[in-house]
Amino acid sequence: MIGRIRGVLIDKSPAQVLVECSGLGYEVDIPFTTFFHLPEPGEEVTLHTHFSVREDAQSLFGFAARIDRDLFRLLIKVNGVGPKLALAILSGLDADQFIRCVEAKDANSLVKLPGVGKKTAERLLIEMADRIGQLEGQFAVAEARPASPGGGSVAEPRAEDEAESALVALGYKPQEAAKVVSQVASDGMTREELIRQALKSMIPASA
Repeated sequence: MIGRIRGVLIDKSPAQVLVECSGLGYEVDIPFTTFFHLPEPGEEVTLHTHFSVREDAQSLFGFAARIDRDLFRLLIKVNGVGPKLALAILSGLDADQFIRCVEAKDANSLVKLPGVGKKTAERLLIEMADRIGQLEGQFAVAEARPASPGGGSVAEPRAEDEAESALVALGYKPQEAAKVVSQVASDGMTREELIRQALKSMIPASA
């Protein structure tokens, strides 16, 4: 089991990063909530990981905070929830937000996530209600979540297009992604800022 990886961040996208460690490059699938906390390429990064082995694939999933990784492991134990859907859930809600959502029995916020229908939302609320107690430090994580990279950077070329592509990759419809990005976009926003604001617009902060 690969539980943590530390190395140089070679490349990053909203869905995957490439981390070089001891001469090897590891492709690691990540949720958006982790993407927001990544440093710039060339800098050192530490990710808490889950290694998945199936007959047709071997995948490494990475998270900025251990509590997000632990929640991912609980989510994939829920009937009908695989790694792809678990990443989608953690792309819209971090661990603390998801815990609050379960405790409030807030199915409405869950169904706003791509791939989560009414039945899946209800199943998550029921099955996770008894499991979230396994997460240590639910609201006061002892291991602080890494800070987001500082602002003030100039928006990358085609930031709006890249943000739309990231939302589509997560499961949102192209028209929906284009509409929400155009609504939140303003001059000078980076791709990361656009994605963050778009997700915030789609999923109420009350979650």
